[in-house]
Amino acid sequence: MQKLSEAADFWDEPRAAEKVLRQVSEVRKWTQEYDNAKLIVDDLRVLYEFFQGGEGSEEEILKQYELADQAVDKLEFRKMLSREEDHLNAIVNINSGAGGTESQDWAEMLMRMYLRWGERKNYKTAVLDVQEGDGAGIKSASIEFEGENAYGYLKGESGVHRLVRLSPFDANHKRHTSFASVYSYPVIDDSIEIDINPADLSWDTFRSSGPGGQNVNKVESAVRVRHAPSGLIVECQETRSQGQNREKALTMLKSQLYEIELRKKREKLQDLENSKKKIEWGSQIRSYVFHPYKMVKDLRTSLETSNVQQVMDGDIDAFIRAFLIEFA
Repeated sequence: MQKLSEAADFWDEPRAAEKVLRQVSEVRKWTQEYDNAKLIVDDLRVLYEFFQGGEGSEEEILKQYELADQAVDKLEFRKMLSREEDHLNAIVNINSGAGGTESQDWAEMLMRMYLRWGERKNYKTAVLDVQEGDGAGIKSASIEFEGENAYGYLKGESGVHRLVRLSPFDANHKRHTSFASVYSYPVIDDSIEIDINPADLSWDTFRSSGPGGQNVNKVESAVRVRHAPSGLIVECQETRSQGQNREKALTMLKSQLYEIELRKKREKLQDLENSKKKIEWGSQIRSYVFHPYKMVKDLRTSLETSNVQQVMDGDIDAFIRAFLIEFA
């Protein structure tokens, strides 16, 4: 593959050339991390041999063992994110469930959680669309995450998230259960071609509802596109430019169509592997309990923690990792 990129006619087809370069880069990352892990493990063996011969200390071995464990762990984690779509950026859609203000407030809490998670990962995040709730919270939101393996990490977040708490909106301070759904999908790049017939699309424009300046509610810069064959509807109000929002909405639509095709492939494989647990978007995946005790539990992996505040501040890597270990 490296020799192919050095051919004189390599750039005659730019799109194909870029795809090959991405593949070369991905293979190089694998080999570099493998070589690094092997070197650290070899050093651990040498230190242990010295220790057996009466040289070195137990502290040095334990320190090197920790480095080796981290290096091998990183290599195994890369293997979990080796599907063709895992390296892509991601868009997360959040929708409040039935229950009015309660569920809308919960949806906004989830939006904050994912934005904080994005900050922890040093990802570039953008709120592409947000529909404000009636009085509090949000009805829906779409957030884009740009960074290495963004979709690989977020693909397991799709499903229903359940909250149990003492309601701040209830005068009697009773316990309420709220639901919100999360749907993550990969953002296609130039290496992926999705053909859409313009005749299948219908466009609407409307005024943006979120923050964005003095003219945000005066100019119909937000857009909505409907795709007749699939029934998909996508909205975008990321910028004040209608043209840029149309372009982004089309990318979002193509990305969802791509994810649907991926899901169909996975379902076919699932039929061949009936012994494995079934993963379905739309099923309840995680419970967040604030009262009568504090606990966040993933219903697929049984991983749980009592540090609710840390989770709501974006520390969800343990849940992501547990999902990948069990299902990837």
